[in-house]
Parts: sequence; C-alpha cells; structure tokens
Amino acid sequence: MIQQPVYATREDVQRAMDSKPTARNTAQIDRALQSASRDVEHLCHRRFYPEQATRFFDWPDSQYRPSWRLWLDDSELISLTSVSSGGVAIPLDDVLLEPNRSGPPYNRIEISLGTSAAWGGGSTHQRDVTITGLWGYRNDETTAGTLTGAVSSTTATTVTVDGLAAATIGVGSVIRVDSERMLVTGRTMTDTGQTLGGSGLTAQQNNVAITVTDGSGYAVDEVLLIESERMLIVDIAGTTLTVKRGWDGSVLAAHPAGASIYASRSLTMARGALGTTAGTHTGGAAVVRWEPPGLVRDLVIAEAISRLTSETSGYTRALRAGEGSGERNRDNGALALLRQAVYDAVGRKGRVRSV
Repeated sequence: MIQQPVYATREDVQRAMDSKPTARNTAQIDRALQSASRDVEHLCHRRFYPEQATRFFDWPDSQYRPSWRLWLDDSELISLTSVSSGGVAIPLDDVLLEPNRSGPPYNRIEISLGTSAAWGGGSTHQRDVTITGLWGYRNDETTAGTLTGAVSSTTATTVTVDGLAAATIGVGSVIRVDSERMLVTGRTMTDTGQTLGGSGLTAQQNNVAITVTDGSGYAVDEVLLIESERMLIVDIAGTTLTVKRGWDGSVLAAHPAGASIYASRSLTMARGALGTTAGTHTGGAAVVRWEPPGLVRDLVIAEAISRLTSETSGYTRALRAGEGSGERNRDNGALALLRQAVYDAVGRKGRVRSV
C-alpha cells in the first residue's frame, strides 16, 4: 500500500505496461512507485509535494550570509503563513520571499531593510526562528471532480466521487477537499445507480455502444464493471457510451439489458495528510488534484517500469556501460537521458556562497 506521496499513480504504470490489475501486480507497482519517487527526490535534491508544517531554524546560523538573510536550504517554501524570531512575531509585510522572479519555490527569507524587523533576540541561537507555511516545490492543482456523498466523520477512510474524479484520480494521487489533503491508497467499484439499456451487449469486441439513462454521469477514461467484465469509456454522446471491451484483462461476455453498471468511484484515503487536519465535507464539495511536474511524473513512471521488468528478469537485463549493443542498451540510454532532462529542468543546483 502507498503510504508516502508519489509522483505518478498506480494506473499510470499499469497503462504504460498494458498490465491488468491483480493483487500481486498492484503491490509490486506500489512498492516500485515509492522507491522511484524517493530516487527522483534524491536525484533532484528536493521534495516536490506540498506539506503544511512549522519548522525551526538557528539564528545566527553557521552559514555565510548578511544579517537580514535566512537561507532555507533543503526546506524550500511555497507560501508563508507566519514567522517569528526570538519569540516575537514578524509581520509578513516585513519579510521578502526570494528569489522573487518566478514564484515558488523560495529558498531564502529576507528582512525588508525598510522596516524595523530583525532576526534574533532569543535567549539562545538554537531554533530562534520559527516559520509556518506550505513547504515544497509548487502547489499546482487541478479541479478533478466532486464528492458524491458527504464525509461526515473525521475518521472515515473512504470517500465516493463522481465520474470525472474517478477517471482522473489514481492510487497515489494527492487530493484536497476544502483545506484537507488526502492521499489515495486504494479504490473499489461502487454502483452508479444506472443500468444497461437497449438490448444489452453481446460477447463481441465490436459491440461497443452502451445505452444509459444519463451520459453526463460518466467520464471518458472511466473504468466500468458490468457483471464480471471491465470496460473503458473512450467516448460519450448523449446517452450512449462508447467503450473498449474486455478491459484490464477481464473476459469478454454477453450482458442482458437491466444489468447494473458499477464504476471505480469509491476511494480509500489516508486522511489529514501532509500536515492538514481531517475534517467533515459536504456532498458536492470540489475535489482538487495536486499535479507533480510533468517530467518528474514521466521519470517516476519510467523508473517504476524499469524496476518491475528488472524484477521479472531477476535483474539480469541491466548491462554495464559498453556491454553489448542491443535494445537493452538503448533502453538504458533512454532512461539515462530522461534522468538528465529531469535534473536539468527541476533539479536543485548547488548554492555558491560568498566567503
């Protein structure tokens, strides 16, 4: 089970590998995603996901810096909630987040020289500065859908979402409802309340039109379950869903009119994630999905696939540099190029300090 934020979803890897979901398969993918995400953080020297937290810094510290500047080093900041030094609150208007040219992440906080604010003043230099804010790389979010039922308990671990959210959220996604962030750790099928219309479906690959009562209740890329066959929605026109039959390795079969239609809309959550507090939420509340940088997502998918295929071959597919000249070497070269592209684009470079 995924227990830490990852930068791609279980479904991303399954589709890239054209792999059907099984209990064994999903456990392997989850483990590979967590390992790949931590490796990308190590490569780039930063964490990308947003985390609300209070952190402490020494002042004066051991770094070479002007008296008004506090380097945050590996604690990059997205936004600032409060700051104090020596137990005295500093107004947010009296501090500057830098560098200010491209927005977050910010790697230092400076006292505005036009104010009377200052660092220090505590009885000891240890943990003299207290900063509360949203830490990480960026907080890029997309509205993914809505809740279809209220979350009336702070201890509930499952939520139900609409078709749009089900199609765009995967296991491993970080979502936000109101002010609470949650980590999606699993998903199951739930009844959509609609049934198969028309004359049903025959056991033929070209019989792909599903008649429903309300097509607006579904979304492209959503996975449906009718009896024991899974289907992927590829298009919607009015009350007709065009699907890909026998999806996820399920068996193509005939289905009678009136058969119940299920969809993967029940999500299992780790509540109150990333420094937020679990709360209650009303039905219809917006579900917002956090978006990792695109190249980071691509690399995590590639690294996870590399791990999974290496496990299958007993790690005999990896070749030393210059050994052989087949497809395997080209595969390793492509992964190395992607790693370099990610580091060049979003890797945290060394800071040069004046002496």
